[in-house]
Amino acid sequence: MRLRIWAIACLCLLGFGQGAAAQDQAWVQIEALPSLTEAEDRARANATLFPNIAGFQIAEGWYAVVIGPFSPEAAAGQLADLKRNGLIPRDSFITDGGTHRQQFWPVGQIAGTVEAPVVTVAPEVPAAPADETVKQAKKSEAALSSDDRKALQQALAWYGYYDAAIDGSFGAGTRNSMAAWQGALAFEPTGVLTTQQRAVLIANYQADQAEFGFATITEPEAGIEITLPQTLVQFDHYEPPFVHYAEKNGSGLRIILISEPGDQASLAGLYDVMQTLEVVPPAGERSLTKASFSINAQSDAVQSYAYAEAKDGMVKGYLVVWNPVDAVRMSRILPVLKASFRPVGDRALDPGLVPMDEAARTGLLSGLEVQTPKLSRSGFYVDAKGTVLTTLEAVAQCGRVTIDYDTDAVVMAQDATLGIAILTPAVPLAPVAYATFQTAAVRLGSEISVAGYSYGEKLPAPVLTFGTLEEDRGLNGEAGLLRLAIPVLEGDAGGPVLDQTGAVLGMLLPTALNGAKLLPDGVAFAAQAAVIGQALTAAGVSALTSGQTALSTPDALNAAGQGMTVLVSCWE
Repeated sequence: MRLRIWAIACLCLLGFGQGAAAQDQAWVQIEALPSLTEAEDRARANATLFPNIAGFQIAEGWYAVVIGPFSPEAAAGQLADLKRNGLIPRDSFITDGGTHRQQFWPVGQIAGTVEAPVVTVAPEVPAAPADETVKQAKKSEAALSSDDRKALQQALAWYGYYDAAIDGSFGAGTRNSMAAWQGALAFEPTGVLTTQQRAVLIANYQADQAEFGFATITEPEAGIEITLPQTLVQFDHYEPPFVHYAEKNGSGLRIILISEPGDQASLAGLYDVMQTLEVVPPAGERSLTKASFSINAQSDAVQSYAYAEAKDGMVKGYLVVWNPVDAVRMSRILPVLKASFRPVGDRALDPGLVPMDEAARTGLLSGLEVQTPKLSRSGFYVDAKGTVLTTLEAVAQCGRVTIDYDTDAVVMAQDATLGIAILTPAVPLAPVAYATFQTAAVRLGSEISVAGYSYGEKLPAPVLTFGTLEEDRGLNGEAGLLRLAIPVLEGDAGGPVLDQTGAVLGMLLPTALNGAKLLPDGVAFAAQAAVIGQALTAAGVSALTSGQTALSTPDALNAAGQGMTVLVSCWE
């Protein structure tokens, strides 16, 4: 900045309790230049960064480059944000436009000479020197009142530099936090704030408070105390075990308080439930201990932070959801939520008769939907390592594939002709059962069964559907297929076709032929065990075979089908 127009008098008023007259509009002044040519050059350069750059003559021979106009509250927030991110000079300040005369920028929007509006002038405060020595800073610091000293500690705590008692005593902890704050803003880290630095710190802090409307909220029914940004969220409704605060003024911020009776097991159950929510993406840090958990999750579309703790027979916590584009704003808000959250009292919201996981899955309420895959089909284990065979349809165009919801898997091989895919789990698995492929001749007209997740993730276990083996080839005589008479559903595709011995005859294929023609009800096809075996061998998978002909009991058949069959889910 060619001319430093210090606003320390104004900042000191903002920081230590004296107010200025309210105005309808405000600007953030970032530069003042001694010639129109220089001012136009600087306005042009800044316009590449800020779409609302304006320029005004402010005195004879001087020209100001400003950002705005804003409401006074919004201007305060802009000043704090832009300074914090190093986008404008540290000595930028808020002006009400009272000194603005002729407008020179944007070009073509010159408004002519404008008489300065009449404003109420605050009592004159001596401007601080541009720089103070440590000795001078200590001397000016000594004149601060106890409330002023506490205000500095509160502001340092707000920005995450101070975490001790707000007592107005400047000991080693306060000095270290001051030095850290100075270093972050490119000041010399002396540990003693100058008059200018104190004013900047307090002004930024109060700008944040005004912008977000922070207030401490006590929820007696939930037994939770927390400081919330009331310009961004508002109370919406109770739905035990949740207290919902919805977004306000299109802020995109949601905060849900959590409160229920429970212990360590309840805490772990809540942690598992949180993983199923749409607003808790799979990527991000997670931590679960006996006493608490935290989740910091993010995707391109949503970011969230969840925390809960189990204490005195109750589980209490909160979930915060926001848009990742608001990262800078949330870097100021989230620390306040974390620092202010406190369980109070001896009561929690009564979750009623509905278990926590069911409550979350069916009612987690007002925009908090449970994560659902875009497609779910069946599959089955083919070896002791947990390798899974499924239909190609189940893994096509997936951002992520899971086995039984909890285990990520990768596609190690696929065969478009057969319509099969072979999956490897991301972590080792120990299946209860896995397939034994039948090598004995099949008998047409014999009873067969298909194990599958007929209704996708709606049921917790696969079901057996019974039918008849009609033919050992396709409708046009194609080899490698089995034609079945069986009332299967879409979710069954990829499941094992079992004979009466419990051996696998093949894998059920989708009910649409070649991706277009739909089969009549009760007609289905499966890839034969022999061609599946060839594909598995080519992929390096050793599958078991059997020529057994002794019939299994119904219980043994059911156990074999349920033990080897898995839910395969395709996620965005």
